[in-house]
Amino acid sequence: MTNKIGVAYRMETLERVVEALVFAADVPVSARAVADVYRSVTGNEEVDEVAIEEAVDVLNLAYQQTGRAMRIERWAGGFRMATIREVAPFVQAFVAEEAERRLTRSLMETLAVIAYKQPVTKPEIDFVRGVDADYALKKLLDKKFVEIAGRAEAVGRPLLYGTTDFFLEQFGLNALDELPRPREIEQLLNDPAFVSERTELLINLESAPDGEPEIEQAEE
Repeated sequence: MTNKIGVAYRMETLERVVEALVFAADVPVSARAVADVYRSVTGNEEVDEVAIEEAVDVLNLAYQQTGRAMRIERWAGGFRMATIREVAPFVQAFVAEEAERRLTRSLMETLAVIAYKQPVTKPEIDFVRGVDADYALKKLLDKKFVEIAGRAEAVGRPLLYGTTDFFLEQFGLNALDELPRPREIEQLLNDPAFVSERTELLINLESAPDGEPEIEQAEE
């Protein structure tokens, strides 16, 4: 009986630790990181990653049963607190202005090329977009959405670019294979609701200053 009580107490403590760390972190928290923190605070007490996964499942069930707007999602190889789909319109309305300032249309186009064709060189990005992507690449590197992934074996050994874990985190993806396929994108573009939202977004983007140089404004 004592052992069962001890196990139950340990699991309850682990759930609180998982919830606290995921809530406090600015980036997805891996199960390994949770285990390391738990061990460092409790001494030599070990906790395996399976127990941490179970704690996440228990927490999510509790959130669901009590009607909470939060869930712990698996993103970019770790755990992150996120809101449920039902409250997405309210969250989007709240952060829309900041999001528009963060990524303009030209940056999104460049990021899309990199995401789907990575690792990819700047000349390849330029060819797909039809404009010089130098400025967009610099901004995406500064914002940590993109990183240098090596050099190509082509003449001149141009740099290769790829997306980062931060990109996965910001777009709510656990891995690159969760990117929408071309057929899914086509279906989305044909959705009347999306067309309406896109039109409104573009109007807002074009009317809001974004600090980009004239060459980037012209290409839009």
